[in-house]
Amino acid sequence: MSDANKLVSLFAGAGDICGELGCEVPVYKEEIPQASPRTILPGSTIGVLGGGQLGRMLAHSGNRLGYSFVTLDPTPDSPCGQTAKQIVANYDDQQAALELAKQSDVITYEFENVDASVAAMLEKESYVPQGSTLLYTTQHRLREKKAIEAAGVRVAPYAEIVSLESLRASASALGLPAVLKTATGGYDGKGQWVLRAEDELEQAWNEASRSGTQLVLEKFIIFDKEISVIAARSPSGEVRTFPPAENIHIHNILHLSIVPARIEEAVRNEAEKLAVSIAETLGVVGLIAVELFLTADGQLFVNELAPRPHNSGHYTMEACRTSQFEQHVRAICNLPLGDSALLTPVVMANILGEHMEPLLEWMKEHDVVAEQLGVEPKVHLYGKAEAKHKRKMGHLNVLAPNVEAALEWISQSNIWRV
Repeated sequence: MSDANKLVSLFAGAGDICGELGCEVPVYKEEIPQASPRTILPGSTIGVLGGGQLGRMLAHSGNRLGYSFVTLDPTPDSPCGQTAKQIVANYDDQQAALELAKQSDVITYEFENVDASVAAMLEKESYVPQGSTLLYTTQHRLREKKAIEAAGVRVAPYAEIVSLESLRASASALGLPAVLKTATGGYDGKGQWVLRAEDELEQAWNEASRSGTQLVLEKFIIFDKEISVIAARSPSGEVRTFPPAENIHIHNILHLSIVPARIEEAVRNEAEKLAVSIAETLGVVGLIAVELFLTADGQLFVNELAPRPHNSGHYTMEACRTSQFEQHVRAICNLPLGDSALLTPVVMANILGEHMEPLLEWMKEHDVVAEQLGVEPKVHLYGKAEAKHKRKMGHLNVLAPNVEAALEWISQSNIWRV
């Protein structure tokens, strides 16, 4: 039985224990035979479900290796569509997906909210080495948590919430503070309610229950740091990890990724081992980003998974021997994986819509402070048409002799003072 179908069987046989409380884990009943690994050589076309910035940077890296790209995205002139052919259609448009299959030698996805049924259909009609089971798993927090536990990795205690009464009971059992989350959708803090007192439960339930999706309550983990590890795995089973990033969020949106992460070597090694275990247990092909909470006593808890290139891996574009985007192309095409070693300390800083104007002003001038600190900020903009507040428009990779110098340059910059 393939790793992917083992995971299907895990869900089919799952009990009703979720963390410390009972819940029903939705079952993915259809088993799709896993395609035999194929080596896809340069000159071939890679199809991408999703046309955002991750697809754009994926196409940039793949183009350098000699691959062509075609993307499916509902937004005309999408970021990826500016660097690849684009099929303009909704993600659940099966005819458009079949056209993508017709034009592609291999298909991948650049974000996990693609319709899993479309991915399953494509798996039958084309070559989708990542498969649809992994997508189906990571689209749903309850399924994802069960899969993480199957890899022998800790998650925060949790419970499925089906009513206000179950929310009250679970909050009492898990303790407050806790976080109520939608099981599907939600990113950058959307679809989440932090609950600190019993009198907040009813309002949170009323708001969350309107989402039309299952809900999960997670015990609030008091963490010392947030870190992430990106692992790559090829169909032939080769696995490599990138150095862990220390992540700092502002208003639930990633602001900085600091590499090397300011953590103990033992923690670094354990985080990488956890990422490898998850990649192997879930039968990952391509990238899997593992977001972790590190507590003051050195414990690691997995927060979320993302089966794709990840914001916290953008630092790899200049700072590693192989970027996460090239590694993803290599993995899905079954090429030997590249060396993921770190070449230089780096801090990645996100550019949101409100930062665009000061960024462009900075780009016009000679940067004396950067010279004094010995840092080199590298700009990556995503080609989005409108600079909306809190919308990710690009990022900077600040290469430096040490992370303290990079952080000092960021603190002195006017770009983020808005």
